Amino acid sequence: MKQTWRWFGPDDAVTLAAARQAGASGIVTALHHIPYGEVWSVAEIEKRKAEIAAPGFGLDWSVVESLPIHERVKLGEGDLEPIFANYRQSMANLAACGLKTICYNFMPVLDWTRTELDHPLPAGARALRFNAHEYLAFDWLILERSGAGEGQSPELLARAKAWFDASTQADRDRLLANIMAGLPGAYDRYDVPALRGMLARYAGIDADGLRANFARFLRAVVPAAQELGIRLCVHPDDPPRPLFGLPRIVSTQADIEAVLGMVDLPANGLTLCSGSLGAHPDNDVPAIARRFADRIWFAHLRNVAKDPDGSFMEAEHLGGDTDMVALIAALLDEEARRKAEGRADWEIPMRPDHGHEILDDIGRGSFPGYPAIGRLRGLAELRGVMTALAHTPAASRPG
Repeated sequence: MKQTWRWFGPDDAVTLAAARQAGASGIVTALHHIPYGEVWSVAEIEKRKAEIAAPGFGLDWSVVESLPIHERVKLGEGDLEPIFANYRQSMANLAACGLKTICYNFMPVLDWTRTELDHPLPAGARALRFNAHEYLAFDWLILERSGAGEGQSPELLARAKAWFDASTQADRDRLLANIMAGLPGAYDRYDVPALRGMLARYAGIDADGLRANFARFLRAVVPAAQELGIRLCVHPDDPPRPLFGLPRIVSTQADIEAVLGMVDLPANGLTLCSGSLGAHPDNDVPAIARRFADRIWFAHLRNVAKDPDGSFMEAEHLGGDTDMVALIAALLDEEARRKAEGRADWEIPMRPDHGHEILDDIGRGSFPGYPAIGRLRGLAELRGVMTALAHTPAASRPG
C-alpha cells in the first residue's frame, strides 16, 4: 500500500517535512479555502501540487480529501444542476492535473464528531473520545432538541443530567467547540442557535430521503468520473449512527452495499475507514474489507475501543477492537489480485488516521486527531505489519 499523510495545507502546524520524515511518500489534502460548491481551478490545483512537490521532500499529492459536497445536495434543496456541473468541472480539472482519487462523505451538517479532544491517557498522552453521556447532555439539555432523550436508558439519562448540572458555561462552550472540531480547514462552525437552524432544514428528511438525495448526486457525477478515470470513494459515517436527529446512511455493510449499488460503476467506490466502521458494534471491519475489496480505492487505518453504552475512544493503531493485522491482510490480498491482473491502479493508498498526542505533540496546536508524532508512531506500526505480511505466504495470512 502507498503510505500517505493527511496535510491541511500551508497553515498546518505539521509540515510536509514532518510527513516525509515519518516515512510517507504521498500527501492527502484538499483546497480548504475554496467554498463548497465552487469550482477548483487548474491554477489552484497546480499551486497546491507545486507546494507538495517542493524539492527535497519526494512527495506527491496522492489523494484529494475532500472535494466536499454542498449541503444543498444533501438536503435536495433547489436547483442543483449548477452545483453538480461545478463538481464535474472540479473533477475534470483534478484529472487534468493527474489527480484521480477523491475521498468525500455524505454526512449531513457535521463531519466526524467527538466530545473530548484531549482525553488523558497514562503518562500524559491524549486521545480523542466520544462520551455517550456528554453527547446526550448536549443534544437533550443544551441543544434542547425535541425527542433527544427518547429511547435512552435511565442510566445514560441520569449521567447526562449529572454532567449538565455540574457543568459551567465554559464546560458547555468547550463541548460545543469539541463537537464542531471535526469540521477542518475553513469549514463553517455553528453556535447553538445556528445548529438548531441547520437541523430545522432537515426536518422531514429521514434515511430514505437522504439516500434518495445521495443517489441523485451519484447519478449526476459518477458517469463523468468514470469517463475521466477518477475513483470517487465515499467515507463512512463517523460515528456510524444518527446524530442530533440526522440520519446517517453509510454506517454498516448493508449501507455500503446500497450506496455502491446506486450507480454500479468502479468510479463509485469506498474509502475503507477502520475507525469509523469499527465504532459500530455490529461491524466486522476485516470482513467488510474483503466483501468490498474490489471497490476500495483508499484506506484510513486507525482503531477504536468501544464501551457498552455507545462511547468509544481512539485507541492505538494496533490496539482497540479491530483486528488490524487481518484488515491489512485483506487489503494486501486485494492489491495482489489487482497486480496479477496487470492493472496500473493496483496500489491502494493508505494513511495512518488520527493518532494520540504524545511527547512534543502536546501543545503544538495541530488539528485535532492529527498530531505529528502520534501519527508517525501509527504509520511505523502499520508499516511493520505490512512488511511482516509481505513476507508471509498468502495462504497463511489472517482471514
